[in-house]
Amino acid sequence: MDKFVIAITRTCGSGGTTIGKMLSKDLGINIYDRELLRLASDDSGINEALFANADEGVKNSLLYKVSKHVYNGELIPPENNDFTSNDNLFNYQAKILRELSERESYVVIGRCADYILKDNPNVFKIFIHSSEEFCIKHEMAILGTSEKETIKEIKRLNKYRSDYYYYHTGNKWEDVRNYDLSLDTSRFGFEKSVKYIKEYITLRMNL
Repeated sequence: MDKFVIAITRTCGSGGTTIGKMLSKDLGINIYDRELLRLASDDSGINEALFANADEGVKNSLLYKVSKHVYNGELIPPENNDFTSNDNLFNYQAKILRELSERESYVVIGRCADYILKDNPNVFKIFIHSSEEFCIKHEMAILGTSEKETIKEIKRLNKYRSDYYYYHTGNKWEDVRNYDLSLDTSRFGFEKSVKYIKEYITLRMNL
């Protein structure tokens, strides 16, 4: 079978990361999320702490709320003052995703991977979402927070992910036209969602 990538975009509390881990185990392939920070650090020579700080810091940054800088594949050279900018940190993560797609099949959570790898015919762009009630219950179990605190965190993360996605892609995060398959885990649950994704991949790969 040719190499392929399952790019999962997910709303907070919908279980997208859980589904990604299940797919990784079932298919015997790697899953990448925050591991990309280390790989991008190794590749660029930029301290991993800068990637981690940017990954967390931009969640509250006004930058992502008022502008956009659509990814075009370019890298900023080391001699440039913007070499360690948030934009270039994103560029290096994107570079790693593209290089990995040439070497192996894998699952990736978020990171605008559906857009970064959009020209790869063997990328399966999956959007995982769920009902508000399901998301709240799922996140409360993970975070151990009250319902009020959980609702606030879900709204914060979803807003961040939407702003981040628009900034780097110019597209709307929840627009199903960006994806190949959209699944509601409050309807299907995790196991059936994994089953449907695997069936879809098999169908596509055999066309």
